[in-house]
Amino acid sequence: MAVPHPSDAGLAAARAYLEDQARVAHGFGSPFVAALLLAGARHLEVAPYTATMMAEWPGDRASAAVAMRFHSALHALARQGSIAPLAALFRGETVDVDHAVRTALAMGDLVIAERLKHPTQTNEVARSAAFAAALLHLGQMFAMPVELLEIGASAGLNLNLGRYRHNLGGTIAGDPCSELTIAPTWFGPPPPATTLDVRSARGVDLAPIRIEDAAACERLLDHLFVDQVQRMDRLTRALAIARRHPPRLDQGSAGAWLPDRLATAQADGCLRVVLHSMVMQYLAADERQDVVAALQSAGAHADDRHPLAVIGLEWTPVRDAVHLTMTHWPDGRTWQLAECDPYGAWIRWRA
Repeated sequence: MAVPHPSDAGLAAARAYLEDQARVAHGFGSPFVAALLLAGARHLEVAPYTATMMAEWPGDRASAAVAMRFHSALHALARQGSIAPLAALFRGETVDVDHAVRTALAMGDLVIAERLKHPTQTNEVARSAAFAAALLHLGQMFAMPVELLEIGASAGLNLNLGRYRHNLGGTIAGDPCSELTIAPTWFGPPPPATTLDVRSARGVDLAPIRIEDAAACERLLDHLFVDQVQRMDRLTRALAIARRHPPRLDQGSAGAWLPDRLATAQADGCLRVVLHSMVMQYLAADERQDVVAALQSAGAHADDRHPLAVIGLEWTPVRDAVHLTMTHWPDGRTWQLAECDPYGAWIRWRA
């Protein structure tokens, strides 16, 4: 099989993309990941399979989070320890990023290229704080227990949000005795101190991560930034809780699953809430339309005893901010509740 060779224009575009995402990673408080991406841009030509895949990427690289896929591939190789300079770099035993990344690209080209084929699966549990805050806001309007439905649920860790202790600007929500406390830096007034009563929770993912699959859980850890120690600790604790309380997960597409779930009978006096975080950008246009149509159809049948809400934590279309939004029926009103860090580090509450 002939070794691929990217075009000069494609290689330049891939390098420019990695450089741009390095600036984004630095802005998110991860200079280590930024350095990895910059080194990757400088030495991409030593990995022809990886370089060609990045150069010829179909569609928008940013929407597909190609840089985060690249980072997770490097993290996985470092954790395996088979490429000594890279492992030493991730352990903090060397600062020669260029040597480590160039060696990894040359030795692990096929492995990295294969990992680029798979979407990111972060399942960042800190995002559950935004969901919890929105649920408290809903609690002001609907004093009811909640039934959660999550699309793009990954390992389903956010379905366990009622089992976590959330400190939301001084408002405590969830299990006050939980081993996992999620306390984002909070700006603005706290959300209302209403009751968070999750009666049931169920999610769907095209490739759900099963808690009992140790290798799959390792891949979740690979996606974390090694210089953000708190994220690793949160995920480790959330996985421990999930092993005791396995999330209820289905495999399938959001566009097919959600209409079926919304068509099932809703308990009287129970608020049904659809959740999604960092997933809409990955859905094809027709599947997004199916999701929106299913919500609008179900919303048209909602009433005061059977209300419906959807909570989204997604990038804006131009990817300059992450917004926490909420729409609820029967009145169909939409609110922007907050601006958030993509990984849950801070919340600027606007509700």
